[in-house]
Amino acid sequence: MAETEVKKYTEISKLGEFGLIKHLTEKIELLQPSTLKGVGDDAAVIAPPAQDEVLLLSTDMMAEGIHFELTYTPLRHLGYKAVAVNVSDICAMNGEPTQVVVSIAVSNQYSVESLEEIYKGIKYACKEYKADLVGGDTTSSKSGLVIDVTILGKTKKDKVVHRSGAKTGDLVCVSGDLGASYAGLLLLEKTKELFGKDPSLKPELQGYGYVLKNQLMPAARVDIVELFNVSNVIPTSMIDISDGLASEIHHICEASKAGCMVEEFKIPIHEETIKVASENGVSPLMFALGGGEDYQLLFTLNPADYKKIKDPSKITIIGEITAAADGIKIATKDGKLQPLTVQGWDGLKK
Repeated sequence: MAETEVKKYTEISKLGEFGLIKHLTEKIELLQPSTLKGVGDDAAVIAPPAQDEVLLLSTDMMAEGIHFELTYTPLRHLGYKAVAVNVSDICAMNGEPTQVVVSIAVSNQYSVESLEEIYKGIKYACKEYKADLVGGDTTSSKSGLVIDVTILGKTKKDKVVHRSGAKTGDLVCVSGDLGASYAGLLLLEKTKELFGKDPSLKPELQGYGYVLKNQLMPAARVDIVELFNVSNVIPTSMIDISDGLASEIHHICEASKAGCMVEEFKIPIHEETIKVASENGVSPLMFALGGGEDYQLLFTLNPADYKKIKDPSKITIIGEITAAADGIKIATKDGKLQPLTVQGWDGLKK
């Protein structure tokens, strides 16, 4: 009889803080010419941007039990997602990511191998998005795992896009489809609940790969920023969809002092998302409007610029910017015009 393989478990204390950092960050490949010095000194050394460029800076923290649940989140996926959500912020400014700094607070229940898995995801994301991992920190935590990522990016001075530039008559557009991440989260939460009642239960998640991937490994839309670049188009306003479509529309309208009219039937929703919503007796629109964590881009375009887009199949027009006095509204499939609240329109409360 073959012996049962014992999973390796190395206590973090065996390496110590500096030994752990060295272990996790060794053999990092640097991709950005602006990275003059990465990990290994008291600070990274970054070359200033070109005269016609600006630096973009953002940060995002993910805390166990608040932003992720380790019962169903693979650590490698978590590391990837921690970087991707920050890259999405840079995309929302019409920029490209350049450097990443990662700090992790971790309790003694985690092993060196656990952190290796997280860093495999971090390094994979950095390679995919061509961002250099140039530093960070590790420290102890008494309340679970916390991952804090700070990201640098760049763009041309005349290509920076804010939330505040939408004008009456602009087209309201989104990349990809919406609500899939929330559908994936709902599936995982329900599976966790059922497993808690019956640990012998095998998860039945086949056929839901799309929504699960969107929850566990969302992709930042660097390709959309590139599409704008090759099309010689600059959106008039933009934001990434982290808190649901309705919330982000409100952010753009408030910053731009404008109104908006969105058409329900134009909002792109994937067939898997519709299936999950149907199985739970919920309108798929609720997932799109209020689900969050899609990390697609919501942006506005001058109608003349839309005609320049090289690959319009990557984006969907869902509405139009109106005067502020007209309010923020949604035209439903049955022809009614209702206020679009952050929680969603009243038809979702049936």
